[in-house]
Amino acid sequence: MIAGKSILAFALTLATALLCTGAHAAAQAPALPKGVTAGPSIEGISEFTLANGLRVLLFPDPTKPTVTVNLTYGVGSVHENYGQTGMAHLLEHLLFKGTPAHDDISGEMKRRGIQFNATTSLDRTNYFASFPANASTLDWVLGMEADRMLESRVARSDLDSEMTVVRNELEAGENNPVGVLMQRLRSTAYLWHNYGHSTIGARSDVEGLRIEQLQDFYRTWYRPDNATLVIAGRIDPAEVLGKVQATFGPLKNPKSPLPQAPTVEPAQDGEREVTVRRVGDLNLVAAAYHIPARTHADNAALSVLANVLGHTPGGRLHRALVEPRIAAAAGASAEGLADAGLFTAVAVQQRSGDAQAMEEVLLAQVERLEKQPVTAEEVAQAQQRIANAYDLYFTDVNAVGMGLSEFVAAGDWRLLFTSRDAIAKVTADDVNRVAAQYLRPVNRTLGRFVPTDAPDRVEVPAAPPAAGVVAGYTGRAAVDAGEHFDPSPANIEARTERFTLGEGLKVALLPKRTRGGTVVVDGNFRFGDAASLTGRDTAAGMAGAMLMRGSRQLSRVQIDQKLEALQTQGGVSGGLQGANLSLVTRRAQLPEALALMATLLREPAFAEEEFEQLKLQAVTGLEASRNEPGSIAAQALALHFDPWPAGHPLHVETLDESLARLHALRREDLVAFHRDFYGTAQGEIAIVGDFDAAAVRKQLEALFADWKTPHPYQPIATRFTPVAPVAERLPVADKPNAVFMARHNVPLRVTDDDYTALVVANRIFGGGALKSRLGDRIRQKEGLSYGVGSSINADDSIEGKDDAGSFAIQAIAAPQNMVRVEAAAREELARLVADGITAAELQDAVSGLLTEREQGRANDAQVAGMLQDQLYFGRTMQFTADLDARYRALTVDQVNAAIRRHLDPAKLSTFTAGDFAAAAKAAPAAQGSAAAAQ
Repeated sequence: MIAGKSILAFALTLATALLCTGAHAAAQAPALPKGVTAGPSIEGISEFTLANGLRVLLFPDPTKPTVTVNLTYGVGSVHENYGQTGMAHLLEHLLFKGTPAHDDISGEMKRRGIQFNATTSLDRTNYFASFPANASTLDWVLGMEADRMLESRVARSDLDSEMTVVRNELEAGENNPVGVLMQRLRSTAYLWHNYGHSTIGARSDVEGLRIEQLQDFYRTWYRPDNATLVIAGRIDPAEVLGKVQATFGPLKNPKSPLPQAPTVEPAQDGEREVTVRRVGDLNLVAAAYHIPARTHADNAALSVLANVLGHTPGGRLHRALVEPRIAAAAGASAEGLADAGLFTAVAVQQRSGDAQAMEEVLLAQVERLEKQPVTAEEVAQAQQRIANAYDLYFTDVNAVGMGLSEFVAAGDWRLLFTSRDAIAKVTADDVNRVAAQYLRPVNRTLGRFVPTDAPDRVEVPAAPPAAGVVAGYTGRAAVDAGEHFDPSPANIEARTERFTLGEGLKVALLPKRTRGGTVVVDGNFRFGDAASLTGRDTAAGMAGAMLMRGSRQLSRVQIDQKLEALQTQGGVSGGLQGANLSLVTRRAQLPEALALMATLLREPAFAEEEFEQLKLQAVTGLEASRNEPGSIAAQALALHFDPWPAGHPLHVETLDESLARLHALRREDLVAFHRDFYGTAQGEIAIVGDFDAAAVRKQLEALFADWKTPHPYQPIATRFTPVAPVAERLPVADKPNAVFMARHNVPLRVTDDDYTALVVANRIFGGGALKSRLGDRIRQKEGLSYGVGSSINADDSIEGKDDAGSFAIQAIAAPQNMVRVEAAAREELARLVADGITAAELQDAVSGLLTEREQGRANDAQVAGMLQDQLYFGRTMQFTADLDARYRALTVDQVNAAIRRHLDPAKLSTFTAGDFAAAAKAAPAAQGSAAAAQ
């Protein structure tokens, strides 16, 4: 469950409409259940309304065997009263605690293999579930959602444990300098409107919330006439509509109407400033300006302006701040909310940077556009980038079902389409006009107060009702839906062609018709061995990161523009022992996209200016990690478990050693690494989607098969190494959230008999953090941690000899709670080793795991990665099928025996980082308050 994290959907996919207009089309439409009325149908999405007011959006797509159910309520942090901040988010957590009819919602979802979560933001809360198309699972999800809409327990006992979990989530957010600054900026920009409140809430409100308040909030806002149900994927519309009517139709609304929020933020009457002083290693500056809501005509022009300013690498802020190395990164965004939102520009640099210069350049770029107006070319490029994002998003129906929440919250789901069309019509004059109207110092929140005798006001105009904006809208033509593809291992294997080009470039091709003609490419080109790579790992990483920053023919900006013109996402990168190619494109653009990637791999420019930018960003990132508990604990753990001598390519360096290597690195080191190692004749490429297999084979051979590396690839062997247990407590000042990490090594290979047993054991113990033994105790029961879990890692190699496996536990919590968290984790691990698992746990874990694996095979990108991996190891989809069979055949005795052979609480090394001094000081005061209360 996530506070304040929106699902940013730029577009919806297109599909066959359920209902058409006109007398002839109406005769073909499915019969509606009694009490259901039909609404508009736009580009494959059809709206229906139940008698109780529930709005239903159906988006059928027969091409992918998955279904997404997304239920959005029109309630978020903006609807909370004074002293009750965080209530919407806390209630979202409690709705997973169950109803009288559904006692264990998260456990049942995990058993069924459903991917689920919920999010709360300013204007809405949504609950979503995604699963392989299955009638019984859909029936259960619909029944459960209808049940918890009105019958959730919302009990005092659940609030007691979950409040501390949410408080820990709040503490985790307080560790992030950017997040803290942006929240302070928002709360300063809004004096009266609740958009100024953090969705996670104030700590005192979260701690002091009474259960009666939460129950009243639930009864007020959770009701059919305040909800929109989206069902997308492989569905039969008429059948699903009948199910929705049967489950949600009988629900009744409260007698009282929905409350209204009349607050309108007054025009800002002067510059504002806020300064946050905390421990950290970054300088940040941000400026926010009030802008109209999504339904206002100016919002589209402001969205284009944000792209013109904030795009990387071609945006104005990047050119003015990042290229001259004044800042390490910069960006801009424009909100499209139900009420007036914010246009925000931000820049970041390392602590030693010139913060004043960064602020001056940022404000000059944002507030003085009249001196250098936005050009028609810049607007066209921004519109192309936004349009490409829409077009690619159209191909993913399940993601579309999720993204609709944001537009429902803004007023109407059709706003997605009207916003898209409005952006396409924006002109340079529109962009320059809104910049002059809204991006003015008097409307800015940065933090400065200047008295004036001549008040200046920026009046944000009222936005029209969404109904007027979308009235009569019909949308565009639908996209070709592609073929109905069976994602079983046997069918994937039958449809896949494997071959080798040249001496060592292995290829797997899986052609099929896809929605929108999309195609996915996943490639690895391998080079180097342990001896040749000694001392060159820093150059390897930086050389790979430079590949997309310019070739001999194209600048970084031109590469970005070329990818947008090709409607292609992805690119090339590189690391210690290889280069990677990853693309999502369309059938028509695939040949040119592949040719571009080959050029970027073969002919990088390694421009000095881009190298210095990248180096600054890398140094800034490392410096920022100095005071982050997670980074500190992870580094200490990695150093402790490092078996490699200094100089070995896999040796773990300290932060200072890494910084020293970076500072010493020169552009010539990257050029030499590319010359000495890069080649594409050895490796693997997998392509899945809509393409001409014969033409692609010929092109791959021409582009990649003949470029040989001077240092042929030899895998660096890894091995199990016993490591003596230690316990380290790492103090970090001014961080209210602490991090716990524990690990011990395990001799384990993917091909070992015990591998599947340990995967299932870990899933039961902590692999499903919300519903697992660790989650049940540390989060659900004791309320100590927002995030707790465990992992099992197995080694793999072509020869099958490498066995450097490990078992790990990780958690976050308030520093004063860390002793209890570690004790609980050790006790649960000891119980797992002593008592083992139960038959019911095994059944649920295997069922959920197999369902997730099945759903993964319905994703083209995952299939491409799977095929590429199989090429390297000399496997086929039979390996996948056999692994599924091994999971199905597991017994309780096999799993328990594997647990006893490999897991041992006494071998755990633990690393805990946090502000323990501050926690110790706070403890006596808290105890004194408790004593006074008694």
